[in-house]
Amino acid sequence: CGLAGFRLPLLRALPACAQRVQRDSRCVAGSPQRWLPCSSSPTAASCAAARCSGGFGVDFSRATEDVGSGVALVARRLLSHGVTSFCPTLVTSPPEVYHKVLPQIPVKSGGPHGAGVLGVHLEGPFISREKRGAHPEAYLRSFGANAFHDVLATYGPLDNVCIVTLAPELDRSHEVIQALTAKGIRVSLGHSVADLRAAEVAVQSGATFITHLFNAMLPFHHRDPGIVGLLTSDQLPPGHCIFYGMIADGIHTNPAALRIAHRAHPQGLVLVTDAVPALGLGNGRHTLGQQEVEVDGLIAYIAGTKTLSGSIAPMDVCIRHFLQATGCSVESALEAASLHPAQLLGLEKTKGSLDFGADADFVVLDDTLHVQATYISGELVWQAEEAGL
Repeated sequence: CGLAGFRLPLLRALPACAQRVQRDSRCVAGSPQRWLPCSSSPTAASCAAARCSGGFGVDFSRATEDVGSGVALVARRLLSHGVTSFCPTLVTSPPEVYHKVLPQIPVKSGGPHGAGVLGVHLEGPFISREKRGAHPEAYLRSFGANAFHDVLATYGPLDNVCIVTLAPELDRSHEVIQALTAKGIRVSLGHSVADLRAAEVAVQSGATFITHLFNAMLPFHHRDPGIVGLLTSDQLPPGHCIFYGMIADGIHTNPAALRIAHRAHPQGLVLVTDAVPALGLGNGRHTLGQQEVEVDGLIAYIAGTKTLSGSIAPMDVCIRHFLQATGCSVESALEAASLHPAQLLGLEKTKGSLDFGADADFVVLDDTLHVQATYISGELVWQAEEAGL
């Protein structure tokens, strides 16, 4: 959902791919070859989910023999929410879980079978005990003298990994950040008690993302704003854009906090769902990695506590809440769910926009931003029954 390179509030009629010809599944310049019957429905580039630990009863952090079928189920169900690509997320787990699960989640293109997999997001276990949230303390780890060796021993091969969340205050974290960045893996800062200086050093070492801003980190303080201070820091490398995830589900982040972050640094805001395996299910107890969680309405807690353990709001719900909470333009809200995550992952030439040369991935919305149809590579892959397109 974003409109990079096509600066209109919304696209209202869609010939092929946003008034461009769709050839070989991409947007190219030229006269329209065919029109998609969208009436006056708004149309935008489709959404990318940078964090999703499961959904619809599937838990990506459970070591089974057939992880792939669970990923496929979630990928298929995400289409109805306008998501055409996502990053399956593994929460803190023992090494044997990573070694078994990671090889079963390869990067995969989207299509009628479901949303594409952009790579795995590893959130933990190299995080703060104080700010671990729903991550089980027994499996948290720190970096030893050979820090990157510890990373490889924990995770195994990193071929399918695109993001790693870690706490920058851990000893030797800057060595790990540099090593991961050299492999093309994005490093995110989160579940951390880092002060602003430690966060700035991490960004200078290569970190580019903040995992769910305001949640599981030190609160903003006027003498040391902590990781939150990165949004307006003057100590970042020249031209460096720090991206930050925001859980706009109406529970994790107060609307005032959403407005503060958006007004301080709008171009870095990435909407994330923080979706847990209970997404799409009813109230009751479910799993999240090695923990049991309890869902009550729209809230997921660690079972038996009041500690938030994730969200069960899908991406389209988060977009609508963010728009209402911030009063931003529709274009800005949509870009936060598509263009910005694509830029974070270095995929902005093909994902997150309807610009020339981009993949023809887009959604058709109604005037209230409910998804009516989802397209991948110019092909209709999901349509609401009442859409009548």
